[in-house]
Amino acid sequence: MRQRGTDPPNTPTSPENTMYEHEIQQQHAAELMRVAAAERLARQAVKARRAARRTARASGQNASEGPVSSLRNRFARAA
Repeated sequence: MRQRGTDPPNTPTSPENTMYEHEIQQQHAAELMRVAAAERLARQAVKARRAARRTARASGQNASEGPVSSLRNRFARAA
């Protein structure tokens, strides 16, 4: 894409060129909006997964995913 101020002095910019640049800018803006929406959706999914894990832990669901050992069995008995 050309940058502003690169035209030689006293050379008018053609309307076709201006329309072309406008279309490119519109496509770029649309692409940025699509990327932002995808990133927002990914963040929402991560947040929902975390919340689901948190509520599952709090409610005691998935008992098979609990602690591997209790504090009682973690240490050897003292003599």
